[in-house]
Amino acid sequence: MTKAFPKEETFGLALQIRRAAVSVPSNIAEGYARGTDREKLHFLRISSGSMSEVETQLMLSLNLGDISQEYYKEMSETLTSIWKQLNALISTIKKKLSPQEQLPF
Repeated sequence: MTKAFPKEETFGLALQIRRAAVSVPSNIAEGYARGTDREKLHFLRISSGSMSEVETQLMLSLNLGDISQEYYKEMSETLTSIWKQLNALISTIKKKLSPQEQLPF
């Protein structure tokens, strides 16, 4: 997506979007590598925060005119699909934990 951004955004918003987007699967992988469901949940929540960053940066990109309304809609639909998957994963892990185990570290 960010390849279509204006050249002056290469190290601005475009870079922030790339970093946040990379953070989503990276944190999921880290949580699963840690082994416990509590740690998985913790890192899934971090991934959720990164998803929020991408969503916000996408809106900013639209407002700044870096992307078209059509492209925004397409990317927004993709994000919604990923949100659903991530939230389903979080719900599955939460069901395995007691309320105390669900608390942040």
